[in-house]
Amino acid sequence: MSTRSSDLSLNPSKPFTDIYQEFKHDFFPGENILVILDDGNRSPGLLREKTKFPELLRPDGSVERSAYARYTVSLNTPSNKEFVVEANRLIRDRKTFTKQRLRSFLKKTIDHESWIGAPWCVRSKIAQEYQINSEIPPHLTYEHQLAQRKANLMLKKNEFDGHVLNFSPGLPQLKPKGPKYKRGSQDLARLSEEYQRALAANPDFSKIPQAMQQQQIEHMLKGPNGVNGFHPIAAKGAPKHPPQPPPPKYPIEDLELAPVREKAPRPAVKFLSVDPPMPHFFPEEPASGILMRSVGPLLETWDTLNVYCEVFQLDSFTFDDYIEALQLTQDTYHCQLLVEIHCAVLKKLVNDVNDKNGQVQFSLPESNLPASEDSSLADTGSMPSPTPEPEVKPSGRTTRSSLAKSEAKELKIAEAAGHLPIMENKVHRAAEMVQSTRAYDWKMRLRKRDFKDGAWVYIIVGLLYQLSHDPRRKKSCDEVLNELAPSDREATVETAISRYTLIDINTRVKILQILCMLSMETKAIRLYMEECSNNMTEFRKERLEMQRKKRGAMEDLQALVEERKALQPRSRTASPVPELEGLNDSKLMNGTEDEMEVDNDEVTAMETEDEEPHQGRSLRRANDRAAQRKKRAEEERLRKERAQAEKAKKPSKQEKQLEKIGKKIEEAKDQIKEYEEEILVLENDLRESDCPRTRVLGKDRFWNRYYWFERNAMPYAGLPDSSTAFTGYANGCLWVQGPDDMERQGFIELCAAENAQYYNAFRMSVPERKIIEEGETHVFNARQWGYYDEPDDLDKLIGWLDNHGTREVKLRKELQAQRNNIGKYMVQRKEFLDSSEDKTSENGEPPARMSTRTKTYLDPATTRRCFAWSNHTAEREIGHIHSEPKPPVNNRKQAKSAKRAAEEDVRQTRTTNRQGKPLTRQGTRYNF
Repeated sequence: MSTRSSDLSLNPSKPFTDIYQEFKHDFFPGENILVILDDGNRSPGLLREKTKFPELLRPDGSVERSAYARYTVSLNTPSNKEFVVEANRLIRDRKTFTKQRLRSFLKKTIDHESWIGAPWCVRSKIAQEYQINSEIPPHLTYEHQLAQRKANLMLKKNEFDGHVLNFSPGLPQLKPKGPKYKRGSQDLARLSEEYQRALAANPDFSKIPQAMQQQQIEHMLKGPNGVNGFHPIAAKGAPKHPPQPPPPKYPIEDLELAPVREKAPRPAVKFLSVDPPMPHFFPEEPASGILMRSVGPLLETWDTLNVYCEVFQLDSFTFDDYIEALQLTQDTYHCQLLVEIHCAVLKKLVNDVNDKNGQVQFSLPESNLPASEDSSLADTGSMPSPTPEPEVKPSGRTTRSSLAKSEAKELKIAEAAGHLPIMENKVHRAAEMVQSTRAYDWKMRLRKRDFKDGAWVYIIVGLLYQLSHDPRRKKSCDEVLNELAPSDREATVETAISRYTLIDINTRVKILQILCMLSMETKAIRLYMEECSNNMTEFRKERLEMQRKKRGAMEDLQALVEERKALQPRSRTASPVPELEGLNDSKLMNGTEDEMEVDNDEVTAMETEDEEPHQGRSLRRANDRAAQRKKRAEEERLRKERAQAEKAKKPSKQEKQLEKIGKKIEEAKDQIKEYEEEILVLENDLRESDCPRTRVLGKDRFWNRYYWFERNAMPYAGLPDSSTAFTGYANGCLWVQGPDDMERQGFIELCAAENAQYYNAFRMSVPERKIIEEGETHVFNARQWGYYDEPDDLDKLIGWLDNHGTREVKLRKELQAQRNNIGKYMVQRKEFLDSSEDKTSENGEPPARMSTRTKTYLDPATTRRCFAWSNHTAEREIGHIHSEPKPPVNNRKQAKSAKRAAEEDVRQTRTTNRQGKPLTRQGTRYNF
């Protein structure tokens, strides 16, 4: 496409017509066309093959035969008959290939830069999809075109400047213009050629003596300005310097960006484990006992239990309380949080004995016992009667070889029957423990919800023992069973219960990880996911409706604003203002008073003048009448002033309309604000309903993943009605996970050739760049985790990210959008942990815990923060916590009253949607 750039830039219609004519008579295999038959009819067909024949030329260069092509076409008939035809017998349907379609196709697939003469190129998306080279040839770049124009202008400017050579008998004087130029060998040769041409053109020049000719030549060679008096002409079309490559279009691959050496490294990452990836780095809490391989499962199980806490009927709990509960070694079974987590998950794996006969809700591997025996044990709990085996009679003389053959045959038969004995080292006694309680096995205990006195630990042992028959789970199950049922202890239930208090947090996390993975197969979890998906659909519809109403309200507001502008006076002097009217009336009143005062003075003067010469009887009460006239004038003036004041207070019709429109504008603004708040609530509900997967915030240049677990599927601070809602946070940390093995091997640990190429470009390898730019702390694979818990470190991380990279620009945008929320809960977590530590240090002992319904005595010396958690959700929904048996109901009336009270409690604490169905956490509303 770049080869047509000059034509396209000058006359777009001409190349378009050429392209149309070129493709109109050219066809390609796989194309549906119309074939013109011998009888003139047209038949549809499919083009199978295309054969091109080149052009033939005669010795003199004339064309003997033009290039042409032949096509193999199969007709769309039952016989699928094939023909070999030329292009003049093929046409396309008028609807499939038109100028309009071709023009639309070119408009969507090619474009050019915004300078005159820019070449047309294939769009980057299409070129990348179909592997088309879209690199512009060097002679068509903008820099080359600009250099060419400059060279042409200089050529026109310095082209002889109107001077000609004067080869007369007198010495010719050349006066060229231009800068000084240093002559070379090529210039001398060209000067000699010009001299010979001048000699042939001017015969008089040959009469000049040889010595004078030599002087003229030397004078021309030694001239001060240029060769032969002319400015050197650059070669046409040859740029002085190679064109610079076009600047990259950001964002690009993060590791292709040049490293900034003076930039500060990434802020240091904190580690929860006692074995960080760097051997010289020591964690802040070395006594936690958490290994790095357990941090990922620890986060996974906490997130699962909090996301699906409505399914498990659990109160939400903080990550710090979760870790503290799993680290308990004393009063383990008194910690309600630890016990309720295990019991709640186990109850979802197997139904109650009254619910579908205690059906198992996940796939269990087959045990080593026969199916009939296993089912009889599960149902009746009695031992099956042994079946006598028939004796095998020897078929002949027994030898060593015959014995070996018979043993091999028996092994094959046993292997085919599935009864091959397992030859392995005995690492635990779980099988003996399960065998000793076969009359009341783990399934029966779980169906009857028998969790008291730590019996749930035995249920875990039986479950893990049966799961160990699955080769994929055997290794992890055996590691746990080796701790709960060791080979050097008795195979009893009491051993398992006592051993659980001695195992560390890493083994406990492994148990919970297996249980949570099994719970994902249950029907309850699947139904909850479907319900959340349906709720998300409803929330999206409501959000679209609210957005539509908001747009309508904004349009109404704009119309009201325009109407108010039209009613408002353009200038205050042009409109009649009440104050100005009052001012004019007062002036009129002042003038009247002056006139009245002048009349009174004149009357008084006349009377005074008349008094002296006239000694007769004077008018009676003349002064009183003058005072009365003044009094009446004053009263009239005051009356008019009051009228004007009242008139000024009374608004005009225009002002009434403006006031009315102003009220409507305020109402419209309030309505828009309500719509915006409702949209925020719906978006929050959508976020909390998104439970199928944990969404990652993004990846940095070294493929490290960043997680904020409160981002989706849970409220930011946990359930608002949780027993630990006063903490004000759920996790409160930004977690960093190392790159996956495929990403690490494909993008960080490069092969030798790619590593050398990268080193030549940036003078460092990718692993070296990772060590330099990440600072002191690193995570090298997906099994290593770190975290940030300070808002300042979060701001430094956002500043460290480069918005020119494809991955970091997305991560930076997401972190900036969530920065306020992440920083807020980081601060609340730190304040809560600091306040709890301050209370402990002030009192000298941890705060005493309030008594619960179980009335369990707790030693203040062992009381910790995790003991403040209690399962209010289970008490509210089922009437008791999971680890306790169901309380007995004396009669039917008490049962109905208890059920009614529970339903009333649920209605008071749980909201419903528009269809009247009770919602989970997604139905809650928050103040923004």
